[in-house]
Amino acid sequence: MAIRLTRDTTREPALPGTNGPVRVDRRTKDLTKRLRPGDIAVIDHVDIDRVSGEALVARRPAAVVNASPSTSGRYPNVGPRIILDAGIPLLDVDDEELLGRLKEGTTVGVDGDTLHVSADDTISGHLWDDEALALAMEAARAGLSQQLEDFANNTMEYITQERDLLFDGVGVPEISTSMQDRHVLIVVRGYHYKEDLAALRHYIREYKPVLIGVDGGADALVEAGHRPDLIVGDMDSVSDAVLTSGAEVVVHAYRSGRAPGEARVEALGVTPVVFPATGTSEDIAMLLADDKGASLIVAVGTHATLVEFLDKGRAGMSSTFLTRLRVGSKLIDAKGVSRLYRTRISSWSLIGLGIVCLISLFVALWATPTGQATLQLLGARWDDLWALVEGLIT
Repeated sequence: MAIRLTRDTTREPALPGTNGPVRVDRRTKDLTKRLRPGDIAVIDHVDIDRVSGEALVARRPAAVVNASPSTSGRYPNVGPRIILDAGIPLLDVDDEELLGRLKEGTTVGVDGDTLHVSADDTISGHLWDDEALALAMEAARAGLSQQLEDFANNTMEYITQERDLLFDGVGVPEISTSMQDRHVLIVVRGYHYKEDLAALRHYIREYKPVLIGVDGGADALVEAGHRPDLIVGDMDSVSDAVLTSGAEVVVHAYRSGRAPGEARVEALGVTPVVFPATGTSEDIAMLLADDKGASLIVAVGTHATLVEFLDKGRAGMSSTFLTRLRVGSKLIDAKGVSRLYRTRISSWSLIGLGIVCLISLFVALWATPTGQATLQLLGARWDDLWALVEGLIT
């Protein structure tokens, strides 16, 4: 019987450079949810921050293409460095229509500073390397004084807008979750939140604090094996499953009262509490805990430094700075607790130590008549147990 060979005409020809299916999204945190190893990630993210850089690297894309400057020079953001250190090409393409030109799932190629959309459609860009990034970071550090000035101006503006809420608690809504004289753990998906949350597992087990997840921080609690008592945020990055897990939900609204996340929560059959405030979601979580009588507030993944505030992408993040001053001595920042102490004793060393202790105990017992009698008694008991086991088997 003759076998007829046919040519596969559906297979796309390989493009120059690194090839992969394209995944497109203007929101990096949404893109990483569906990004797979070997994909080409296409984002529109000015000044890639640390959290976004780590999230992209964790998905192991073949390359990252950014329709905006990965570092604008506004401040020394570390996201591009994380991507380059992972050996992932980072290409900036100055094209406002780039995301609209690319169809999800189609194959593209990244070859040096060129993006190959198809065999006859190419876009030139800027491929970052170690030298270029080092120069950009040096220039960005020189501009931090301007950012500090803007931060001070935004701080005064926030005091003017929210002084009643900040100093007198005016506007804090009533909630059913009791925090009076209890520890409260607030989790934000920020720097090292996974490691720090894991390091606090004994604290959580012993003190049983009220667990507050800020947006995606609620999913982080569930992933770590905990159940959030309260979910706070604008509800743009928390999953439906966690929203309907039984936790009380507080939707962060604009000062005008408009709450874009309220409709989503209500559509899931959950009745939320609305909290209008100018600050960030982690701010209102802290203000809630403080106003409701928490004796201690432990923060995981929250923002504490100027660079972290700028990483957040909001104007100065002065609200978070002032909220921390308002909460005062109640607040303990767990940032980096996982790196504060790491055991240097391996598991095998502990096992060896245990064996040595048992041998020492045996020798000490054998050196005395009472010890010898005790060992003989234990040996007899062991013989009886072994005989019982053999009898059950046979």
